[in-house]
Amino acid sequence: MKPGDQYGVRIGRALDVWVKLARAYATIQRNSADHVRAFHLTGPQFGVVECLGHKGPLTFSELSKKQLVSGGNMTVVVDNLEKEGIVERARCAEDRRQVYVRLTPKGKKLFERIFPQHADKIAKCMTVLNPEEQDRLAALLKKLGTGVSAAGCGEDHQSAGTDRERSRR
Repeated sequence: MKPGDQYGVRIGRALDVWVKLARAYATIQRNSADHVRAFHLTGPQFGVVECLGHKGPLTFSELSKKQLVSGGNMTVVVDNLEKEGIVERARCAEDRRQVYVRLTPKGKKLFERIFPQHADKIAKCMTVLNPEEQDRLAALLKKLGTGVSAAGCGEDHQSAGTDRERSRR
């Protein structure tokens, strides 16, 4: 018997998907973290460098949302990157309460040097799936993430869709 089977087919299937998703993420994350450590960065530090490298200067709030971490944690990450001369803070000219974080020239060089290598590492991890499978998985994960984000986990999305269809008739 598979874990979750005692709860019925619907719950068992959901738990099976969740466990597989979590294990796949953990495996890829471990590979990614090992690669990032080779650059003498933590995962959160690399995330900040990557985000600023692609998006340009961001406020602490924007950066925290993009990185899915609290403002307090982001402050520590930015403090440590600032000590290394990789990022700097800059006050917004229009609203002095806003503080932007941006890459320094040293940070830009670091990003340009390490991100292509990291992206290649991730691409190699994904070659377990063919291109069509990667596209399908990306679409399914987007559907899952946006669906749960929009409605939360309190609603049975399949039943809700069916009920909505019935009410339109």
